[in-house]
Amino acid sequence: MENFRLVRPEHLNHHGYLFGGVLLKWLDEFGWMAATLDFPGSTFVTVGMDEINFKKRIENGSILRFIIKPQRTGKTSVTYIAKVFTNQAGAQQDEVFTTKLTFVNIGENGKPTPLPTKCQYNSQKKENELLF
Repeated sequence: MENFRLVRPEHLNHHGYLFGGVLLKWLDEFGWMAATLDFPGSTFVTVGMDEINFKKRIENGSILRFIIKPQRTGKTSVTYIAKVFTNQAGAQQDEVFTTKLTFVNIGENGKPTPLPTKCQYNSQKKENELLF
């Protein structure tokens, strides 16, 4: 799954760079969307992110490209690898962040429940392949 975000002034910290929490929020949302598209009817919550290391500062006006791909499917959980690239106008694209996102499917009782046996991987389909 691929998404884009424009870094605007309201996303910046007191040093004038993207606030780390904003990037993590976007990653969590995009990861959740991928899991929900891949396992329709499931109810996902975030259970973890691996290593949170910001490789480079991200400036105002940067266009961020998020790539989310499935890595592992367990009985009740799914893990995605997430990469973030930045492209300042006229500059080359640089990888600025990588992590793994893990989501667990929960039932009405709030406890982990098995995932559907068939994953549709809708998050990996191109726009013209999706049926609306």
